[in-house]
Amino acid sequence: MQKPRLIPVVLTAAATAVLLFGGWGIYKQVAVSAPLHDMLHEVNGIAYAAEPVIDKDKVAVTVQLSEDASLREVYGDIAREVKDIAGDKQLEVTIRDEADEELERLWHASLFDIAEAMETKTYSAIPAAMEKVVQGSNHIEVDTEMDNSNVYITMKNGAATKHVVLPRTPQKLGVWPNA
Repeated sequence: MQKPRLIPVVLTAAATAVLLFGGWGIYKQVAVSAPLHDMLHEVNGIAYAAEPVIDKDKVAVTVQLSEDASLREVYGDIAREVKDIAGDKQLEVTIRDEADEELERLWHASLFDIAEAMETKTYSAIPAAMEKVVQGSNHIEVDTEMDNSNVYITMKNGAATKHVVLPRTPQKLGVWPNA
């Protein structure tokens, strides 16, 4: 019986691996990543969109919203488009905001009331909780919206903005990943 030669076997295995993984990488870039990136630039309300990161079971998108954008509308547009392009992968949207100490302080001051409203599903208490926490600050604007899957909170302090998306399906004990 003749022994297989080692060099041709190794070269064949290496060429096969390069073709398979290279083909997968090209498919992921051309059929999923590039259309997602193009779609993000077409959504009204997005001022900046980073290259989407696509994993086996999730799509991570980082965006910066324009000043007059509705967080609920932009998030809904992104969710619809990602579902059309990437299927049933989990969507993770990160919204880049201008850092502002006062907005962070006010957000943290409202967390107990927000957490209680989310836990008890009394979503109508969220706008009141946000208005209560910004009551003494005339220059802070708060906008709260809701749809079937999330509660959206936008806080503005001049040019600085804080956007928070809270899923209406509560997670088991923990901190909201996008707060």
